[in-house]
Amino acid sequence: MTSFKSNADKSIQALDWPISQLPGLNSDNQTRLNNYGIKTTSQLLKKGKTPADKMILANLLQINIRDVSKWVALADLARIPSVGCQYCGVLLHSGVSSVSYLAELPVQRLHQQILRFYVANLQRRDLCPPIEQVQQWVQQAKFL
Repeated sequence: MTSFKSNADKSIQALDWPISQLPGLNSDNQTRLNNYGIKTTSQLLKKGKTPADKMILANLLQINIRDVSKWVALADLARIPSVGCQYCGVLLHSGVSSVSYLAELPVQRLHQQILRFYVANLQRRDLCPPIEQVQQWVQQAKFL
Protein backbone atom coordinates (compact mmCIF):
# COMPACT_ATOMS: atom_id res chain seq x y z
CA MET A 1 0.00 0.00 0.00
CA THR A 2 1.27 3.46 -0.90
CA SER A 3 1.16 6.05 1.84
CA PHE A 4 -0.74 9.32 1.91
CA LYS A 5 1.41 12.35 1.23
CA SER A 6 0.36 15.97 1.31
CA ASN A 7 2.53 18.98 0.70
CA ALA A 8 2.30 22.70 0.01
CA ASP A 9 1.08 22.29 -3.58
CA LYS A 10 -1.81 20.15 -2.27
CA SER A 11 -0.83 17.11 -4.30
CA ILE A 12 -1.71 13.75 -2.86
CA GLN A 13 -0.56 10.31 -3.76
CA ALA A 14 -3.10 7.71 -4.81
CA LEU A 15 -3.30 4.56 -2.73
CA ASP A 16 -2.84 1.06 -4.09
CA TRP A 17 -4.60 -1.76 -2.23
CA PRO A 18 -4.37 -5.55 -2.39
CA ILE A 19 -7.26 -6.77 -4.53
CA SER A 20 -8.50 -8.79 -1.55
CA GLN A 21 -9.33 -5.52 0.24
CA LEU A 22 -11.92 -4.41 -2.35
CA PRO A 23 -15.47 -4.89 -1.08
CA GLY A 24 -17.73 -7.26 -2.99
CA LEU A 25 -15.10 -9.65 -4.34
CA ASN A 26 -15.57 -13.23 -3.26
CA SER A 27 -12.63 -15.61 -3.01
CA ASP A 28 -13.38 -17.16 -6.41
CA ASN A 29 -13.23 -13.76 -8.12
CA GLN A 30 -10.07 -12.84 -6.22
CA THR A 31 -8.46 -16.07 -7.41
CA ARG A 32 -9.52 -15.38 -11.02
CA LEU A 33 -8.02 -11.90 -10.86
CA ASN A 34 -4.83 -13.19 -9.21
CA ASN A 35 -4.47 -15.89 -11.85
CA TYR A 36 -4.65 -13.18 -14.52
CA GLY A 37 -1.91 -11.21 -12.74
CA ILE A 38 -4.15 -8.67 -11.05
CA LYS A 39 -3.15 -8.52 -7.40
CA THR A 40 -3.68 -4.81 -6.63
CA THR A 41 -6.23 -2.12 -7.31
CA SER A 42 -3.79 -0.19 -9.52
CA GLN A 43 -3.26 -3.29 -11.67
CA LEU A 44 -7.04 -3.64 -12.00
CA LEU A 45 -7.33 0.01 -13.04
CA LYS A 46 -4.65 -0.46 -15.70
CA LYS A 47 -6.31 -3.61 -17.10
CA GLY A 48 -9.78 -2.00 -17.10
CA LYS A 49 -9.12 1.51 -18.42
CA THR A 50 -11.56 1.55 -21.33
CA PRO A 51 -14.90 -0.13 -22.00
CA ALA A 52 -13.11 -2.39 -24.49
CA ASP A 53 -10.52 -3.32 -21.85
CA LYS A 54 -13.30 -4.17 -19.41
CA MET A 55 -14.99 -6.38 -22.00
CA ILE A 56 -11.72 -8.21 -22.69
CA LEU A 57 -11.13 -8.70 -18.96
CA ALA A 58 -14.69 -9.97 -18.43
CA ASN A 59 -14.26 -12.47 -21.27
CA LEU A 60 -10.88 -13.66 -20.00
CA LEU A 61 -12.19 -14.09 -16.46
CA GLN A 62 -15.50 -15.52 -17.71
CA ILE A 63 -17.56 -13.12 -15.62
CA ASN A 64 -20.17 -10.46 -16.29
CA ILE A 65 -18.86 -7.10 -17.53
CA ARG A 66 -21.03 -5.36 -14.91
CA ASP A 67 -18.91 -7.01 -12.22
CA VAL A 68 -15.68 -5.87 -13.87
CA SER A 69 -17.05 -2.33 -14.26
CA LYS A 70 -18.07 -2.29 -10.59
CA TRP A 71 -14.65 -3.51 -9.45
CA VAL A 72 -12.86 -0.92 -11.58
CA ALA A 73 -15.09 1.84 -10.16
CA LEU A 74 -14.39 0.64 -6.60
CA ALA A 75 -10.63 0.50 -7.32
CA ASP A 76 -10.77 4.03 -8.72
CA LEU A 77 -12.55 5.42 -5.65
CA ALA A 78 -10.27 3.49 -3.28
CA ARG A 79 -7.30 5.47 -4.64
CA ILE A 80 -8.43 8.45 -2.54
CA PRO A 81 -6.53 8.27 0.77
CA SER A 82 -9.46 9.29 2.99
CA VAL A 83 -11.86 6.94 1.16
CA GLY A 84 -9.80 3.78 0.68
CA CYS A 85 -11.50 0.41 0.68
CA GLN A 86 -13.53 1.38 3.74
CA TYR A 87 -15.79 3.90 1.98
CA CYS A 88 -15.45 3.19 -1.76
CA GLY A 89 -18.49 0.90 -1.68
CA VAL A 90 -20.58 3.50 0.15
CA LEU A 91 -19.70 6.07 -2.50
CA LEU A 92 -20.49 3.70 -5.35
CA HIS A 93 -23.84 2.73 -3.84
CA SER A 94 -24.57 6.44 -3.30
CA GLY A 95 -24.21 7.10 -7.03
CA VAL A 96 -20.54 8.12 -7.27
CA SER A 97 -18.78 6.06 -9.93
CA SER A 98 -15.40 7.76 -10.33
CA VAL A 99 -12.86 10.06 -8.72
CA SER A 100 -13.48 12.69 -11.41
CA TYR A 101 -17.23 12.64 -10.74
CA LEU A 102 -16.65 12.87 -6.99
CA ALA A 103 -14.43 15.93 -7.49
CA GLU A 104 -17.33 17.77 -9.16
CA LEU A 105 -20.05 17.04 -6.61
CA PRO A 106 -21.26 19.64 -4.12
CA VAL A 107 -20.37 18.39 -0.63
CA GLN A 108 -23.80 19.05 0.89
CA ARG A 109 -25.62 17.15 -1.88
CA LEU A 110 -23.22 14.22 -1.66
CA HIS A 111 -23.58 14.05 2.10
CA GLN A 112 -27.37 13.89 1.69
CA GLN A 113 -27.02 11.06 -0.88
CA ILE A 114 -24.81 9.09 1.52
CA LEU A 115 -27.18 9.72 4.43
CA ARG A 116 -30.09 8.44 2.31
CA PHE A 117 -28.05 5.31 1.54
CA TYR A 118 -27.39 4.61 5.22
CA VAL A 119 -31.01 5.19 6.22
CA ALA A 120 -32.49 3.18 3.34
CA ASN A 121 -30.14 0.21 3.58
CA LEU A 122 -29.05 0.06 7.20
CA GLN A 123 -31.79 2.08 8.93
CA ARG A 124 -28.97 3.92 10.72
CA ARG A 125 -28.27 7.65 10.50
CA ASP A 126 -25.51 7.47 13.07
CA LEU A 127 -23.20 5.43 10.80
CA CYS A 128 -23.12 8.13 8.13
CA PRO A 129 -19.74 9.86 7.92
CA PRO A 130 -19.79 13.51 9.03
CA ILE A 131 -19.96 16.22 6.40
CA GLU A 132 -16.35 17.21 7.17
CA GLN A 133 -15.19 13.76 6.14
CA VAL A 134 -17.22 13.92 2.92
CA GLN A 135 -15.66 17.32 2.24
CA GLN A 136 -12.20 15.76 2.65
CA TRP A 137 -13.12 13.08 0.08
CA VAL A 138 -14.17 15.70 -2.45
CA GLN A 139 -11.08 17.83 -1.82
CA GLN A 140 -8.70 14.90 -2.19
CA ALA A 141 -10.51 13.75 -5.35
CA LYS A 142 -9.81 17.17 -6.89
CA PHE A 143 -6.07 16.66 -6.47
CA LEU A 144 -5.79 13.11 -7.83
